[in-house]
Amino acid sequence: MGEPEVPGPLVGPAEMMAMLGVGRSRLRQIVVHPKFPRPFQTLQGGSVWLRSDVEAYIRDHRQPRPADEDTQG
Repeated sequence: MGEPEVPGPLVGPAEMMAMLGVGRSRLRQIVVHPKFPRPFQTLQGGSVWLRSDVEAYIRDHRQPRPADEDTQG
């Protein structure tokens, strides 16, 4: 029995933190949410996800961040 065929690019925690604009603690909270996609594969070094699954989650479940505005002065 071989490894599953990879249907697209994979991302790990570092890439997902950049994609989501969050730090490590918040990422840990997000990945356990029931609507977050399951990892494509869990390796000895950690889990990896399909980039397309993470992008779909961001599109469907994350609110756009408001543009940064300088409200002081």
